[in-house]
Parts: sequence; structure tokens; C-alpha cells
Amino acid sequence: GTTQKNGKEIMDVSNLVPTPDSISVHWGWFEGLLLLTFVLHLLFMNTMVGTAFIALVSHLRKQGTEEEATQRNVASKLPYIIAFTVNLGVAPFLFFQVLYGNLGYASTILVAVLWMSVVALLIIAYYSAYAYRIKFDSLKSWRVVLIGFTTLVFFFIGFVYVNNFTLMLRPERWVEYFETSSGLMLNWSEPTLWPRYLHFMVSCLAVGGLFLALLAHMRQRRGQEGMEKRIVNGMRWFFWATLSQVAVGGWFFMALPSEIRSLFSGQSTAHTHSLVWGLVATVVVLVLAYRKKVVATVVVLVATIALMSVSRELLRQAYLKDYFSPADLEVVPEYS
Repeated sequence: GTTQKNGKEIMDVSNLVPTPDSISVHWGWFEGLLLLTFVLHLLFMNTMVGTAFIALVSHLRKQGTEEEATQRNVASKLPYIIAFTVNLGVAPFLFFQVLYGNLGYASTILVAVLWMSVVALLIIAYYSAYAYRIKFDSLKSWRVVLIGFTTLVFFFIGFVYVNNFTLMLRPERWVEYFETSSGLMLNWSEPTLWPRYLHFMVSCLAVGGLFLALLAHMRQRRGQEGMEKRIVNGMRWFFWATLSQVAVGGWFFMALPSEIRSLFSGQSTAHTHSLVWGLVATVVVLVLAYRKKVVATVVVLVATIALMSVSRELLRQAYLKDYFSPADLEVVPEYS
């Protein structure tokens, strides 16, 4: 369909949004399950990317006992973390499809080639992580190549996902598909693309460092000596990455459209509270990390990620309010 604007005929973008399927229970159930499973997936995903990057950095430094200990730690855990990340990613993606499938499938078509490449690249990265673990002693200088490749794949996958989900929020950009249907469409013109991407990637460095600190803390509790330096190093990664998130988050916030930014600046109680409490939790977790309180930092971090996930969901709904709301989904009761 088309509409008239300034005497010109333009496409009615709302007609590009597919009609959603009905759902079997109130949409709030799916929303709650989406948030719960997404937080679990996010914790493992952040650990996966963050530990891989920290191991890569340790390879690029002057080699010593602590650097090799970090590499061995990551090598022994990374294949399992990848497996948990992938498996725990299935549930939130399914709940996302139930609520936003009509939008998510449409945007996926725009980046289809890149989206499909994720599967192949992730499998190769999985093999690379296993080789890094199993052949660690014999690889020598090839270790940095394998972990470097794995890390780059993780960063690329994150970039593809951010591109897809920002395109999903902008149906007005879908019309570009009719000019270029290559399946390689990237959302370069989106102001939030880079701060959103960095927001995810920097958080990975923080959680990766905290995970390594937690491992060292648990070993220290079991009586293993020499763990203090590893705890300090892991908490240092967490503290400085989290602190830098304040700057990245500020950039992200200012890149939002003004009408959405105002929702989180007092116009909407729910939006504002989610942001404010998320910031309060961030301050608390920074104080705990600075004091090297590992377990307390982990607990508050989980709460912080949960609060930020709620803010993210409210942000998504604010972007889509002119096109779609999960509250409008037709409910055909089927409780079994």
C-alpha cells in the first residue's frame, strides 16, 4: 500500500510488517520466560566472549607464569562454555519468535547471508576452541592463532546479531530490500548500532574477568595457593570494563531518538525506574569489585543484568509502538 506525503506517493511501511500468529496464553507469560532465559544465556555468552578475549590478550603480552595459567584456564573451560551458551540461547530465541517472530523473520531476510554464515562460523570456532584445549601443549605459537580466530568469530557473530535486531526495530528501512536483495544488508545508518554493539562486547570483558576471578576464588577456598593474584587480575578486568560501560551506556542513551530517551528520563515511570535501578546496581557492583568481593559481585551482577534486560525489552517495545505491540497478540487459550 501507499500513502501521500508532500504530494508524493510513498510506501506505507506498516504494510511490510507481517500479521503475527495467535498465542496460547497471555503474552506476559512469554515475556517473563523470555527475560529469564535471556539473562541465563547472556551470562554464558558474556563469559564465552570475555574469556576468549582475555586469553588472546594474555598471548599478546610478555609471556609468564600467570599468562600461561590464564590461557590454560580458558582452554579447559571454553568448549563447555560455548556448548552452554548455544543451548541456553535456544529458549530465549524461541520465546522471542513467539512474541516478535513476525518482525524478527522479516529483518533476518535482509541479512540472510550473514545470518546463515553464523552457523558455519560457530561450528568452526567450536572446533578451534577444542583444538586450543586438546593440543594446548603441542601448539606453541599456534595457540594465539586459534584463540584469535575464535575470538574474532565471536565478535563477528555479535555484530551480525546487533545488525539484525536493530533492523527489526526499524521497519521503515525494510524498503531498501527492494533495491538490494543480496541478503547482506547492514544497518550502517542506525545511530545506536555501534554503541549498542560495544555495550554488549565490553560487558563480555567484564563478565569474562569476573568468571576467571570466581574460578580462582573457589580454588583458594579449597586451599590452593597462589590464587590471590589471579583474583586481583580478574576483578581488575571486571572493574575497568564495567566502568567503561558507563561511557558506552551514555553514548548509547544519547544516540536514542529523543522521544524514546524522554521515556527513560522521567516521562514513563516504568522506563525510568528500570534505568535508574540498573544504574544504582552498576554503582554497587563497581564498589564490590573494587573491594575484591567476588561472590557478592557475582550476585549483584546477575541482578544488574536482569534490570538491564528489562530496560532493553522496554526499549524494544518503545521502538515498535507505531507498528506492533505483543499486548495486541490474539490469545487462543491452549494451556496444555
